[in-house]
Amino acid sequence: MNSDVQIAGDPLAVPHLMPPPAAHPATVAEFAGLARTIAADPDSWRPLVRYDAVSRWYHRLRTGPGYEVWLLSWVPGQGSGLHDHGRSSGVLTVLSGELTETSGIAGASGATRTSVRRLHAGDQRVFAPGYVHEVGNHALEPAVSLHVYFPGLTEMPMHHRPGCASATRPAAREAVHG
Repeated sequence: MNSDVQIAGDPLAVPHLMPPPAAHPATVAEFAGLARTIAADPDSWRPLVRYDAVSRWYHRLRTGPGYEVWLLSWVPGQGSGLHDHGRSSGVLTVLSGELTETSGIAGASGATRTSVRRLHAGDQRVFAPGYVHEVGNHALEPAVSLHVYFPGLTEMPMHHRPGCASATRPAAREAVHG
């Protein structure tokens, strides 16, 4: 064994020894990291935010190969309705304010176990295709959120709550994001 071997220079500076950095995110962790990076730079998104008392406001902030990043604002009382994101996975990040996420799991008996989470600035939720939830602003102040979808969002089927007389439309392509 030769212990006299020394490496001259910085081996990390040699391009063939390092994998090239990814130009765009490709994993769930990288998409969550992208959302955290954008959240950490409020000067890049805060001037774009608008509040609409009639409907949720949204703005496509960025696109890349196979993904989209959306900025949404929520005034008190606004919500998404119960929905999923079709074949898209996603990352929801609260940038300011507070949102409430309600999701349900249908049991074998048809009963639904509901989960309610309060999401504050900096909180993230990662979801897979088919995940059904409802997001709303039940607080007294406006909220802003960031949504990363991969692949890009092409549909948002609406769902109804079992036994609810005011059911929303069945699976439909929506122009809103949540």
